[in-house]
Amino acid sequence: MLENNEYEKVLETFYDKSLILENMSDFHPDLSFWFFDAMAHLDYSISLFAYNADSPRNLLSREYLKYRKDQSMQDRLSCFDGFMNWLLENHPGEYEKFPLFLQKIHDPNDMASYRSFRIVLDPNDKKPTPPAVFRVMIDEIFDKAYLASIYNGSNMAQLYTQYMNQR
Repeated sequence: MLENNEYEKVLETFYDKSLILENMSDFHPDLSFWFFDAMAHLDYSISLFAYNADSPRNLLSREYLKYRKDQSMQDRLSCFDGFMNWLLENHPGEYEKFPLFLQKIHDPNDMASYRSFRIVLDPNDKKPTPPAVFRVMIDEIFDKAYLASIYNGSNMAQLYTQYMNQR
């Protein structure tokens, strides 16, 4: 039997996480969209290293991410980059609650981005993202302070509403 590669083990770590103790129905709709979007990109990025790029799993993920990309361009969701920049400038303590890879991706001064739906921290680095980096991303996206910040009524949700009302 073939042994799992190191990225499959990272995926196992990702899928061993649970939101069972969270009340997802009380997540702020826009903030939760970006939470799940980040998880989808993280899953896809790791899966590309774990499985063949044209495996059914990756093909389905790619199609799903195309749909999410279309959604992200609509109405309120299209303002997230502006919100992140406003938050960094005006409320850096709240900004720091977001996972570092999200901070980097939404920072216009950082080279990190989603490229073909993959998380790419440095486009000049030709080496694959190390599994340990993905593990840090997983830990950060499931961080309790970050999860608490995406609930309705949280300080982050109030700041998001404030930002949306002043634009």
